Amino acid sequence: VASIVASHFAPEWVLSIKETGQVWLVDYSDPNSPGIKMIEAERFLHDGGWDSTKRYFLVAANARNKIAVIDAKEKKLVALIDTGGIKPHPGRGANWVDPEFGPVWASGHIGDSVVSVIGTDPVNHPDSAWKVVRKINALSSGNLFIKTHPNSKWVWL
Repeated sequence: VASIVASHFAPEWVLSIKETGQVWLVDYSDPNSPGIKMIEAERFLHDGGWDSTKRYFLVAANARNKIAVIDAKEKKLVALIDTGGIKPHPGRGANWVDPEFGPVWASGHIGDSVVSVIGTDPVNHPDSAWKVVRKINALSSGNLFIKTHPNSKWVWL
């Protein structure tokens, strides 16, 4: 297991199973008989986190330079996004509202200095949803984690 988060829509854990390229939704409502829904995503999964609505789980497939997007409500893969950077490594990622593209989620990369900013609003910004809308060159040679806070004007790498 490369990452694990709790669903906000069902009594489920959302697990990225690194080597398999699958995201598992583990229903724990009956601890004596947990159910598992396996969603094919991309190899090799690593860190991931929620978009601002807590509906979509975005997880890095860092050996493939992609981000997989899982819809926790509909329980399916909705996108595989080429990040345009080498080895995405978001930690949990960072969410903010971009003045042009609306709600976004971002990941840094281990292998280079680019930060990929992905549109996450399929309802109000469908043209930019599940696409890299900005590539920002950071002042480093790569990073492991990216963070921000709703009350901050800064994004930290």
